Amino acid sequence: MTGNPSLAEDLVALGLRPGATVLAHSSLRRVGAGADAVLAALRTVLGTEGTLVAPTFTAGNSDTSPAYLDRIRNMTPEQIRSLQREMPPFDPDSTPSEGMGQLAEAVRCAEGRGRSAHPQTSFAAVGARAGELLIGHDENCHLGERSPLGRLYASDAQVLLLGVGFEVCSAFHLAEYRIPDPPTRTYRCVVVRDRARQWISYEDIDLDDSDFGALGADFEKSDAARPDPVVRGGCVGDTHARLFPLDAAVDFATSWLAGKRSRRLFTDPSQNAARFLH
Repeated sequence: MTGNPSLAEDLVALGLRPGATVLAHSSLRRVGAGADAVLAALRTVLGTEGTLVAPTFTAGNSDTSPAYLDRIRNMTPEQIRSLQREMPPFDPDSTPSEGMGQLAEAVRCAEGRGRSAHPQTSFAAVGARAGELLIGHDENCHLGERSPLGRLYASDAQVLLLGVGFEVCSAFHLAEYRIPDPPTRTYRCVVVRDRARQWISYEDIDLDDSDFGALGADFEKSDAARPDPVVRGGCVGDTHARLFPLDAAVDFATSWLAGKRSRRLFTDPSQNAARFLH
């Protein structure tokens, strides 16, 4: 596979290397290139031993998400029941991601890709380590230790923010599982089980990315003061990009969130500020 030479050169200048494992978030409108060109450039730089991972989250199959609660606010009970009957169940082989961008969809649809099985917070990956990173995504663990994020943390993975900010850095969610007494809530969604449509519910961390922008700014500021900074910045295509180790970001976030969110409780899931779903 041969990508756009200038994009590949920009990624190399940023610090991406063959054999790396990278979790990517992107806005291709800002990059100024199409999904196929960016995917090809990334795979060219990573080579046959590298692995590209992207979040392929889905919110449209949930009736506990803030978006769903807003949607039904003025509906009658019958209208709500009708909407629930029409909601598409999650199928890891075919359900598109929602709000994750064109690159995530390109990874999800790429030849040889894998996808984790969580019905709300799946990840897709292509490359040498895709299988080991995606297997066993626990249904009761959106983005914790028993998710691909937990495996990426243990795998010296990097995070690539391509035309997007820390606000969408999904790796920070792993830190939410590591702070003392994180708040939890009930999630419910519709899935395919044994070729039949079925609603499931489970308890998990009450995910909240409302302060990830501030968290990321403090992480970058702290890193810049180190004698050996790990956050690399530069231009890729028409936009600014950042590349940094996932474990360093999660370690900083765990300490930061523990100080900011200790024992914070939510009683109304509609107040959850997570933009991705749920």
